[in-house]
Amino acid sequence: MDPALPTPADDKRNTILVVDDTSANLAVMGELLSPLYRVRVANSGQRALAAVHSPPRPDLILLDIMMPGLDGYSVLERLQADPATRDIPVIFVTAMSGDDDEERGLSQGAVDYVAKPIRAAILLARVRTHLELKQARDSLRQQNENLEHQVQQRTEENELIKDVSLNALALLAEKRDNETGNHLHRTQAYVELLIEHLREHPRFAQALRAPYDSLIAKAAPLHDIGKVGIADHILLKPGRLTPDEFEVMKTHSQIGADALHEAILRVQAGHGQGLAPGPGPALEFLQIAQQIALGHHEKWDGSGYPRGLAGDDIPVAARLMALADVFDALTCKRHYKEPFPIERVVQIITEGRGLHFDPEVVDAFLALQPRFVEVAMRYADIPPRHALG
Repeated sequence: MDPALPTPADDKRNTILVVDDTSANLAVMGELLSPLYRVRVANSGQRALAAVHSPPRPDLILLDIMMPGLDGYSVLERLQADPATRDIPVIFVTAMSGDDDEERGLSQGAVDYVAKPIRAAILLARVRTHLELKQARDSLRQQNENLEHQVQQRTEENELIKDVSLNALALLAEKRDNETGNHLHRTQAYVELLIEHLREHPRFAQALRAPYDSLIAKAAPLHDIGKVGIADHILLKPGRLTPDEFEVMKTHSQIGADALHEAILRVQAGHGQGLAPGPGPALEFLQIAQQIALGHHEKWDGSGYPRGLAGDDIPVAARLMALADVFDALTCKRHYKEPFPIERVVQIITEGRGLHFDPEVVDAFLALQPRFVEVAMRYADIPPRHALG
């Protein structure tokens, strides 16, 4: 039994579901409520549970407690357990008027308790109050959802702007070195492969946990940002550099790190003056970018530059970048060399295990070799690099 009093199809009034096993009670409450609300009725707990899932969905339920089969407490328990119905306010309307009965009903989640025999003014006042409260809660929830959506959308837009800006900045440095943007795509993808493979390794799990894994990948394109500070006659020299010129070229690591350090100081200063939000992700990103820029030419045995760091003293992000950068340099045509065949590239990197590179980063590369080649071909320069074909 789930009749409703006749109403126009476009009736915008709130819908009240009245649940009672006595027809006379249903008739009395239907007559009282129908001038103001759209009324649906159910004469059992089972029918009430079916009614809440059929249109029009009730905005409020008036629920009797003493019913055969499922009593009111059981119906309320099931309504509360269902995410689709737990937000429908329920008012117990019952002859059980003891304090314990009222306390039990309210503790289970009922919003109010009206004793029989019904007094019309009280019932209508309680119904109106709880419908207004529900409308206010629904409106607030919708506002919060809209606000969360706007925040999410703005965050995504800001992330996109940041990523585009960073890649443009990185590409500017690469353009000065006669590189292509594909070098940035390739090395970033190599770093991402290494992160994916090593994230569960005991030696790397801490450094590669979220969100540092994504920050390392995003910072990878900034590894050679310091090249903007190298003079053109050295940076663009068509042949091999002299020892003195190479010493100048090596300073690009420190130049990039110093520039990023200045950016870190500005973020910290802006936060201290209330001009920027908490430094968390932005500061961590810049710190990782600084580690990569400074340390991607360091070597595992301490023979690298600019600081001669060795072993685990080299930040993990820089160790990953070191292998990615060397692999790309060896497999690409440069103005001073042709690309090496992949077999020779693998040999060189393997020979550098424990010397140039962290041994376990090399092991990860060897396990990932086919995927490295796939990335190299996907982002191949034009014309394609035949050495990987």
